[in-house]
Parts: sequence; structure tokens; C-alpha cells
Amino acid sequence: MSDRIYGGALVASIEVTSTTVQRGDIIQLGGQACRVRDLFQLPQGAKQLVFESGELLTIHTRTRLVVVRTLRRR
Repeated sequence: MSDRIYGGALVASIEVTSTTVQRGDIIQLGGQACRVRDLFQLPQGAKQLVFESGELLTIHTRTRLVVVRTLRRR
């Protein structure tokens, strides 16, 4: 995990699964940065991600994605 400053916020690139993905995560898809607006639990541990653009992505338990996440100040 590498920390860096992005637009004034401290962010890190991390690997997530359907268990660890969160609202606000930014996922690079097809060269476009997509921020997760909402997520819904599906059967067998899968999740449906809803991006701010309105697009949907379903990830399964074995799916691994690298996301940019804003870190909270301690």
C-alpha cells in the first residue's frame, strides 16, 4: 500500500474484494475513474456496485480489484 496526496487528500491504492469494497472507493475501469456510490449484497457473497455515473458492476467473492481509497486522519 502506498500513501500519496491526491487533490489535497491522503489516499492509498489497495486491493479489495467483495467483502472489503466500500462506498467512496475509486476503481479504474477502461481508463475511467469510477467512484462507488452504493453497493448491494447479492447471493453467495457477490456485490453489485453502483457508481456515481449510474453504471453498475457486479463482483464475486474471488474478484480482486485495486482501488484508490481516501484515508481517514487519525
